[in-house]
Amino acid sequence: MMPQTDFLKGKKGLIVGVANAHSIAAGCARAFRASGADIALTYQNEQAKRFVAPVADEIGADLFLPLDVTDTNQMDAVFEQIQKRWGRLDFMLHSIAYCPRDDLHGRVVDCSQSGFGLAMDISVHSLIRMAKRAEPLMADGGTILTVSYQGAEKVVDHYNIMGPVKAALEATMRYLSVELGDQNIRVNALSPGPLATRAASGIDHFDELIEDAKARAPLHRLTTIEEVGAMAACLVSDFAQSVSGNTAYVDGGHHVV
Repeated sequence: MMPQTDFLKGKKGLIVGVANAHSIAAGCARAFRASGADIALTYQNEQAKRFVAPVADEIGADLFLPLDVTDTNQMDAVFEQIQKRWGRLDFMLHSIAYCPRDDLHGRVVDCSQSGFGLAMDISVHSLIRMAKRAEPLMADGGTILTVSYQGAEKVVDHYNIMGPVKAALEATMRYLSVELGDQNIRVNALSPGPLATRAASGIDHFDELIEDAKARAPLHRLTTIEEVGAMAACLVSDFAQSVSGNTAYVDGGHHVV
């Protein structure tokens, strides 16, 4: 559990990508709030709202808004509401990934054009769209975080097309860090080890991936969403003022093996 501190007191943050109370973004939301930040939380649609609402209630979210990242009007509305409520944004977490099931479970060479395009749009270009809207709200600087995975840099069995998609996400993060650096906006990626989340459960043979991570990681255990949240809270805080363009591994050392 994240200790109650106040090193984010007064900071305003947007979190996009909470699927339920057990998702990575939920762990980050709790850590941000426990550290004193005020939070705006989004949910994808009415069907998802009932799973995200308990997290919003738990952390006392200042704003709880619908956001399907493929809907331009909804995205505009979220940032307009932040402008009206807070007048600024100090940090933003993008924790979104999607690929059609058939393309996710197939070989990279068999991935359909439409499936690849949709995976890239939702998983990667949505970060660009959000960063563009966040930039004017971060006039005094800020932090943008996204969530990646080791499959971005090494081939992971059964991760398939999401490997290239996450590689594109990490490259995008680095380019954004350079383009937004003059405004003192830092851009980083979190790279957790395998976690038993709803999103991860869609990966074929996920149980094998979990067991391999526990066996090979130097710490011989899985990472928790609380530990990912603690790293996220540090990265959006003033403790990490010189950290940008970085992929922060939170995987018990699994990436070095």
